[in-house]
Amino acid sequence: MQIKQIGVIGSGTMGSGIAQLLVQSDFATIMYDINEDILEKAKNSIFKRLDRLKEKERLTPDQWSKSKANLTLSSQIKDLQDCDLIIEVVPEKLELKKNIFKEVERICQQDAILATNTSSLSVTEIASSLNHSESVVGMHFFNPAPLMPLIEIIKGIKTAPEVIDQVMNFAKQLHKSPVLCEDTPGFIVNRVARPFYNEAIRIMKDQIASPEQIDTIMKKAGNFKMGPFELQDMIGIDVNFSSTKSVYQGFFGESRFRPNSYQERMVQAGILGRKTNKGFYDYE
Repeated sequence: MQIKQIGVIGSGTMGSGIAQLLVQSDFATIMYDINEDILEKAKNSIFKRLDRLKEKERLTPDQWSKSKANLTLSSQIKDLQDCDLIIEVVPEKLELKKNIFKEVERICQQDAILATNTSSLSVTEIASSLNHSESVVGMHFFNPAPLMPLIEIIKGIKTAPEVIDQVMNFAKQLHKSPVLCEDTPGFIVNRVARPFYNEAIRIMKDQIASPEQIDTIMKKAGNFKMGPFELQDMIGIDVNFSSTKSVYQGFFGESRFRPNSYQERMVQAGILGRKTNKGFYDYE
């Protein structure tokens, strides 16, 4: 099967970033969300980014107009029925993802590929209640999706080999660098990244250094593009905390992955980073 039309479920920061990547790569893309206001806001955000790329001459006028024409919005999930590939990009809640895939399986073609952008949940478990779990695969993009070159391709226990081959080839069509990995807690990047975030919070709480100092050190001495606190604010502190909990639980409470209570309190207070204008930094 050739992938021509793609559905993106979810129009938040990551969903809109993936949709932008797809339309820029000349794929017909339907971005679905139950909230029409959020959908419209996401479209405006995508179009503004495309406008900036045109102004910087990174997109030709023809590419710019084609990219915009490739995007369709929908608040009706039935509009995804003809998609060859559906990418789910909703919050990291297992039951939510499972329910969405059940609904999608009922309306889509039997040979459609169902991909989850989960950063740490089990692809096998997300697919477990479906009739065609062999069609489910993990496609973990990184934020911002149009710029970050890596995509983790996660093989569930029942994922068909031909599905993996199709998704690997598709990722290369997006000019990305796909890496195939097994369905283990945190996969590769999030497993490696837990100490990057957790130890930074511990250093801050021990009053050894401030978030600004730690970020500066990691960028200047470690050559990271962003420090751990800047990155948490951009990703969303709630998203980051959810990933940490998932990895910790997945490794049956292994101490090196233990979440930090300070991060939990921030989530409880609704201090989530850039999307709430306040996180470890103030964005007002």
